[in-house]
Amino acid sequence: MGVKTLISLDELNKIFPSFNFIKITPTYSGIIDTTYIVYTLDKSYILKKYERDIQTKIDQDIALLSELKSVGLNVPICLEENQSWYLYERLKGYQPRNVRSYHIQAIARFLAKLHKQTSKKNCESNIIVEKEVTHALRYTKHNFYRYYKKFEFLKKFTLQNDALIHGDIFKDNTVFEGTKIGVFDFIDSSCGTFAFDVAVALVGFDARSHNNYFINLFLNAYNQHAPKKLHKKTILKKMKIASHFYALKRVKKYKNTLRAKELL
Repeated sequence: MGVKTLISLDELNKIFPSFNFIKITPTYSGIIDTTYIVYTLDKSYILKKYERDIQTKIDQDIALLSELKSVGLNVPICLEENQSWYLYERLKGYQPRNVRSYHIQAIARFLAKLHKQTSKKNCESNIIVEKEVTHALRYTKHNFYRYYKKFEFLKKFTLQNDALIHGDIFKDNTVFEGTKIGVFDFIDSSCGTFAFDVAVALVGFDARSHNNYFINLFLNAYNQHAPKKLHKKTILKKMKIASHFYALKRVKKYKNTLRAKELL
């Protein structure tokens, strides 16, 4: 989240005249697409403007969110679009600070249901993701060589294809209302393995600091309903890849290593 394109309250109400918005608040984290929280008297919504030429992906994302919502997953659907502004539901809940067992179990149930649904769908190639890794490695080698040596094994990185995965379930892409989880930011979902999707979520929810407890807890819940069972040995390998993959992305994004250290 973050803001690149400015919009006033008056402009917003002209674009979406049926809502009668009374307040607009910019978000500050993230630098790719523009995101605001906008308010009526009794509700709040997410307003987005995509700052990339990805119209096909946006259309696919909107269709995917509607499909996932229809099978009971708590995701935000797109309510309206006008003049390249997209108005989404805002999910209720809070972002967890201290991860508890019920957070892990909720993510496991969500991903099992998500993977069961996306396993029925075709998925396109991951050439964009793989190019992104190549560019990030080149940047890191030139600017942070000591860290590049940690990431060098990612030169062979490829997302094998089970089906469409979210691939970015960190705490800031979720909300919890009691034990109910909501997940958003599907726009950068891609083809990949279910094991990698699980590994990212476990890294994002601090599983490594709880020895094997969170991993075992997750797999016990996930494997009850997933389209195929995952094994702990596989997940541990994928967690190493996932942590380094996202650490590398942070080096490239923030032009320093401070945020990357959190994942290594």
